[in-house]
Amino acid sequence: MTRELNPRFTFDSFVVGPSNRLAVAAARTVAESPGTAYDPLFIYSASGMGKTHLMMALGHLAQTISPQLAVEYLTLEEFVEAYHAAVAAGQSDAFRNRFNSVDIVLLDDVQFLAHRLETQSELLRFITAFLESQKQIVLSSDRPPTGIGDLDERLTSRFAGGLVVDIDQPEFETRLAILKRKAEERGVNFEQAVLASVAEYESRNVRELLGLLNRLIAFQAVNEAALTAEGACTLLGLKESAKVVAVGEPAAEATSAPDEFDQFLLSVGTALSQQMEAWRRRLHEAVVYWEGHGYRAARIAKLLEQQTPVGADVVVRQFGLDVTRLKELEREMTALDAACAGDAAFHDPDRLADAEELVRLAKAGLAPPPGPSAAWAFDDFVQAESNRLALTSARAVAENPGTLYNPFVIVGPTGVGKTHLLHAIGHALSAGPDALVACLSAQDFLDELVQAIERDRLDAWRSRYRRVSALLLDDVHLLAGKERSQEELFNLFNVLVDKQFQVIFTVNLPPRELDGVNERLISRMEGGLVTHLAPPDRDLRLALVKRELSARVGDVDDDLAAYLADRQAESLRSVIATVQRVTDSAESQGVAVSVGFARELLEGVAERPRRSSARLRTSGIVVTPSGGVQSREKMIWRWPDAANRIIEELT
Repeated sequence: MTRELNPRFTFDSFVVGPSNRLAVAAARTVAESPGTAYDPLFIYSASGMGKTHLMMALGHLAQTISPQLAVEYLTLEEFVEAYHAAVAAGQSDAFRNRFNSVDIVLLDDVQFLAHRLETQSELLRFITAFLESQKQIVLSSDRPPTGIGDLDERLTSRFAGGLVVDIDQPEFETRLAILKRKAEERGVNFEQAVLASVAEYESRNVRELLGLLNRLIAFQAVNEAALTAEGACTLLGLKESAKVVAVGEPAAEATSAPDEFDQFLLSVGTALSQQMEAWRRRLHEAVVYWEGHGYRAARIAKLLEQQTPVGADVVVRQFGLDVTRLKELEREMTALDAACAGDAAFHDPDRLADAEELVRLAKAGLAPPPGPSAAWAFDDFVQAESNRLALTSARAVAENPGTLYNPFVIVGPTGVGKTHLLHAIGHALSAGPDALVACLSAQDFLDELVQAIERDRLDAWRSRYRRVSALLLDDVHLLAGKERSQEELFNLFNVLVDKQFQVIFTVNLPPRELDGVNERLISRMEGGLVTHLAPPDRDLRLALVKRELSARVGDVDDDLAAYLADRQAESLRSVIATVQRVTDSAESQGVAVSVGFARELLEGVAERPRRSSARLRTSGIVVTPSGGVQSREKMIWRWPDAANRIIEELT
């Protein structure tokens, strides 16, 4: 249900400026004195301004000062998901007790409380209990509490009772400081004027600013000359409490000595046989104990309906063994997929079989996710000046997955090589040790999600993708308007990036121009490196034509290659299609491929007749290698009647 704090998100890596100084000061104060200063602390800002970074920095500092503190980070969607699972399993109380041992809760993206009255009621109970225990809660949102639609007034009052603070858009000085800090972290040096020119651009958020920096770094990596301020602008297009000794409590670990456990159960049996009232009291204590530790104890509670303790010791013993087994399974699932380890089946001994099935499915992975095609590799990608930056950046991503440019976004129209480049990166990543690369189209991603929902296998579907080491998603724009798919992709994105696993997308337009795509996704795409593949220029078309001709006919006629390369084409696909049309037509007619043949085929213009030693003489008629027939003296190529195409002047 919860996620580990990102080790990169600390106060040391957070650039402070006038736009965020108050929020940073408040976060530091809370980290130093949790539950006393500002409780709750509510941080809001537009997407990409650093809210999550600041929350996790607070958690890191609090644990540095007091290592015994338990800090939990989760998004509102994860909170809701866990709550609904608990309700479905009849474990609402166990869900609430889940946080008894937590000292600081960091709850992200609470703007999604809008119009969710049931969730608001549960969160209100949660916050009230937390505050009464003098524990700290920190919340973040992309809008102030008053901007969250249909928000319970009691929640608004709770938020206002602490501190509500915002993070504003960074001003020039802060933007410049961020650029300098991030460039230093990446080990890249730029002239002061270069970074200043970028800082002049009023970015919508910090992620967009870092996306611009990534483009500069990628460009500098493939050019020997130092980047100038003017060149940069041109490139970027800018102008727990005491335990109750309970019946059936198993050993703390699955490996505890059986004889010790048996001795405990023997003492329970003796107590049950001595006094009926004591037996019923201790069964009740057992129910309270197990439910307080998150396990559904309906099996023990049912024993209270009995009039005698006959057989109760056997039930209690098996219950304890089942809980021990559930703990083993939960540890296995945590190693496979921490998110799915929160499934209700792992806290209900009566659903032991379900838990075992979940682990089995996770181990099997429901079959590995679709991987990249080996047919598309870097060696097969034709390079020219127009795509050199994108290709170089893609190779860099393949060599430094998850650390250099994450996410990596490839933008371009249909047929310019986005899919080829995506699979080439995936093919290279798959060669790494223990690599599990998922590479698929957004449409397949959507279809799989719909199927998982229909079959009630959503948790297993999530597990399938949350265990990959890289996610490569083609044509993300196809998810426009698909809110559920975008929500699942957003959550998956966060899980993978937090683990420093590589995420790569292809889209047909720059992220900011995508209609129907959630701002959260756009912001995260812009926070990586957005690179462009334009329609092929002449040099790229020529290189591609020569490669295709060489593969199809062997020797390459330079004049023919030049002619085909001179033809305008909006995509690499159309260039290849043209070469294929010419060569296939020549083969079907049994003639050699030439400029004239290509011109006549593509333009309807015949090659100008030339004398050649290759001509064959037959009764005064010349048959050319291209299949044409002509007189050595006079000829007319086009007459209405095919029989009159050749006229000879007899002497």
